[in-house]
Amino acid sequence: MIPRYSRPEMTEIWTPETRFRIWFEIEAHAMDALAEIGVVPKEAAKVVWEKGRHASFDVERIDEIERTTKHDVIAFLTHLAEIAGPEARFVHQGMTSSDVLDTCFNVQLTRAADLLIADVDALLAALKRRAFEYKDTVCIGRSHGIHAEPVTFGLKMAEAYAEFSRCRKRLVDAREEVATCAISGAVGTFANIDPRVEEHVARAMGLQAEPVSTQVIPRDRHAMFFATLGVVASSIERLAIEVRHLQRTEVLEAEEYFSPGQKGSSAMPHKRNPVLTENLTGLARMVRSYAMPAMENVALWHERDISHSSVERMIGPDATVTLDFALARLTGVIDKLLVYPERMLQNMDRLGGLVHSQRILLALTQAGVSREDAYRIVQRNAMKVWHSYQLAGRADIDFMTELLVDPEVTAVLSEDQIREKFDLGYHTKHVDTIFARVFKD
Repeated sequence: MIPRYSRPEMTEIWTPETRFRIWFEIEAHAMDALAEIGVVPKEAAKVVWEKGRHASFDVERIDEIERTTKHDVIAFLTHLAEIAGPEARFVHQGMTSSDVLDTCFNVQLTRAADLLIADVDALLAALKRRAFEYKDTVCIGRSHGIHAEPVTFGLKMAEAYAEFSRCRKRLVDAREEVATCAISGAVGTFANIDPRVEEHVARAMGLQAEPVSTQVIPRDRHAMFFATLGVVASSIERLAIEVRHLQRTEVLEAEEYFSPGQKGSSAMPHKRNPVLTENLTGLARMVRSYAMPAMENVALWHERDISHSSVERMIGPDATVTLDFALARLTGVIDKLLVYPERMLQNMDRLGGLVHSQRILLALTQAGVSREDAYRIVQRNAMKVWHSYQLAGRADIDFMTELLVDPEVTAVLSEDQIREKFDLGYHTKHVDTIFARVFKD
């Protein structure tokens, strides 16, 4: 985890101190269940709880023990015995290391998912506010990066809102996918531990009992979790790239907030670069990259191996911490985004009305002209304007004017009919309908 791209609440989930605290809770809850069914003395379970509950697990001491044992769970149990005393001999009865490791990992992932869902909620609130703020602000829609037809900037924000609403649902589903617990012992048969222990630990830790575990919780669950994080990252990148394109000098319809004292370039004092959204593009690449090793972790040898372990020690914290940071950064970008409606209109007018070409095409076909001939007539006039734009950077002839003097057009369409096809309101008449679909509340 790189501090530059980390936030403390998510980072805390992955600290050694948090991990050992979760390990202790798993072991202590298991002891409670074992005591309840008469496998270990109730007094021993009570002592372990009392001595461990307020203990500060010494990370350096555990690391020191592990240098000898070469086994992290045994090192922890040895340290716990130093804290709890003789009663610690009843800890870990019938359990195997994966019972602790896998259950802990899933606790961490569910906690991380809760933070990520809250992050998305904050982003959704910002997107909704900006969507309604610019619901009727007309701008040009682009396909292939080229002017197409008018949309509104509010629709762009509404589209992102709908996408991140789906992301939220996926995160909720991903959380449910990994919220399982396994306390089933060696090779998952419960031979040395009662299934009731697993059920008790699962309830205590806010999880569900894994229906069948080998000696590990099946890694298809984790593959789905990290794949979901990758999809969310892709949605972040999609919106970040939209902002980056809109901030280009030739476009400049919106840009990241540029704070007082901020510097855009060490060499060129005039620069205002989209550094936040460029950063988000890079972070999205990293989060997506963690999905592949998670998928490769699914295929383990027989009932277990540990080829997945080193992978998860890296991708668990790195993927969740990075995505948490990225979501928060994107929320800040959207919340403070500078929007320039006047520039949007200027850009739309640069092509001399070409954005209304489809309406003329449809009007000609409805007036009896074949589609092939209608397309030829409209394109012929459009290309005159287009070439004018290519030469001057702004069309110095007008599409409507060209149509009004084209005999093939005026033969079937009146001047009023032609002029009516250049009404911007035509393109925005269903914005309210779309908003009602997206913002159902």
